[in-house]
Amino acid sequence: MLRFIKNKVFIVGFVTIILLFVIGVSLFSNDKLEWVSDYVSIPISPVQAFFTKLSNSINNSISFFKDIKQMKEQNEKLKIRVEELEKENRELYGYKEKIKELKEALALKERFSNYEIIGANVIAKDPGNWFDTFKIDVGARDGVRNDYPVVSASKALIGRVDSAGAATSKVISIIDEDTSVSGWISKPEGGHVIVRGDLKLKDRGLCKMEYIPLEVNVEIDDVIETSGLGGIYPKGLIIGKVVEIRKTSSDLSRYAIIQPAVNFKKLEEVYVLKTKNTEDSSGDDR
Repeated sequence: MLRFIKNKVFIVGFVTIILLFVIGVSLFSNDKLEWVSDYVSIPISPVQAFFTKLSNSINNSISFFKDIKQMKEQNEKLKIRVEELEKENRELYGYKEKIKELKEALALKERFSNYEIIGANVIAKDPGNWFDTFKIDVGARDGVRNDYPVVSASKALIGRVDSAGAATSKVISIIDEDTSVSGWISKPEGGHVIVRGDLKLKDRGLCKMEYIPLEVNVEIDDVIETSGLGGIYPKGLIIGKVVEIRKTSSDLSRYAIIQPAVNFKKLEEVYVLKTKNTEDSSGDDR
């Protein structure tokens, strides 16, 4: 055991002396010593190559981990920037939709110039998936009265004011079974019809069109508008379009299913049409 240790110490000492010698030789530029340096460097070159390779590997590893850290930092910055851009995009989309609504409201005001347009927000609705009846945040103090038409910004008929309170009003929509509207099939050979709410169709957000003239050729996708008759709704409001035509037990009788132009599952803002230059009264105008 002692002999092994002595041999090991001897070997380490010998290698150290050689390394010191090489270092000393390398410091001199004397040409006479170059042959000594070359001669000694031959057996030492594998050792130098090993340490050089080891050093390069360590440096490469350090650079690799630095690069990973930098990439993580960049990724975090990019994630934050993406979230900011997504937020800005949502805000811009919201502004775009708002501008669209304002343009539609302006067009509505120009189309029905003999009406005052009163904007309102939906604040409550009856239980269920559909806005067959709901409450808005304007009332008598805003000039709202019973049976005033309620429309969307895109000139689509929603319904009418059923009862106006001081600060809020209840609206009954065209899909409610207690509602009927005088309509017109909007095409050259069109005719007058009656569009009603239906208890069975209400759960699908649809209406029923009855009293279709025999001479009128009703087709799928025909647009139905208000006729202006009845004293409540002005002419030209879009009610919806025909999605189905059905026959009754009589071959001469038929009715159609109407898909309203308004999405009655999603109502947020509506507009009440108030006739200008009329006395404010709480009486029923029908």
